[in-house]
Amino acid sequence: MGFSRASLILAGLLATGFLLAPPAARAADISAPDAAAMMQSGKVTLIDIRRPEEWRQTGVAKGAVRINMQHPGGAPGFLNDVLQQVGGDRNAPIALICRTGNRTTQVQKFLEAQGFTQVYNIKEGMVGSAAGPGWMKRGLPVEDCARC
Repeated sequence: MGFSRASLILAGLLATGFLLAPPAARAADISAPDAAAMMQSGKVTLIDIRRPEEWRQTGVAKGAVRINMQHPGGAPGFLNDVLQQVGGDRNAPIALICRTGNRTTQVQKFLEAQGFTQVYNIKEGMVGSAAGPGWMKRGLPVEDCARC
């Protein structure tokens, strides 16, 4: 009796471990309005990863935590500050925002590699990108950050 093509494919996937490996946990990219709503309802910690001069220039999304991705303590210092914000819970939902969504893409990958399971990327950023008009142009609340 022969094996069906489907059973051979399934056997191959099982043999290689493909089906046994857990799927990579990856949160989706989200829009600025969705991130604002999630933050306001307490469902996500919003982290602005830009530099202080950028915070002063545009202000910061209201309620966002400011953690400069160019941390003086390097990657370990940045990671430690993020962990402090979420009480050490790597499963806590986090949304990242930068100017246009480029840096958040890299930081999202970094945090996921460190075991974080719910890292959202606001790809349109504060000022907009191809992903959308951005936090500011959408008229979402911004706090002045003159002393950042």
